Amino acid sequence: MDLPVAPPAFDATVGSGRRRRADLGADIGAGCGLVFLELVALVVIFGLWFLSGFSLDPAESVAPDPLWNYLAAVGGVGVLAGVAAAVAARAGAVVTVVGQGVMVGLVCVVAFGGVALQAHQDQRCRDMPSAAGCAESDRGARPLT
Repeated sequence: MDLPVAPPAFDATVGSGRRRRADLGADIGAGCGLVFLELVALVVIFGLWFLSGFSLDPAESVAPDPLWNYLAAVGGVGVLAGVAAAVAARAGAVVTVVGQGVMVGLVCVVAFGGVALQAHQDQRCRDMPSAAGCAESDRGARPLT
């Protein structure tokens, strides 16, 4: 008597089988959500930088803070986007990988542009300390009047 042979229920061999991909709806949702959160983070970071040089007193001239600390925060957003892209690639979420790759590129452009801008501003303030936008070295040591 010959018994029928069933195919194996689970085959863990590595081969040219069909690759598993993430659900498309979840992939699109995760990709759009991450891009939205990263853009909000960038807006908050540069909004804080903008507000550092904003004063409601028309008699007072306030120079914005240097960009260096804010650019470090932007770099952190870029690192998180890169990690999210790697995790999404491992899960097979193609849309999320592409979205995070675009965000990493955007963060690189913004960071390198900010570095160039701040380096130019620093050089201008070294050459002519009385130029517009150059802060005093003892910013907090001024007496209150």
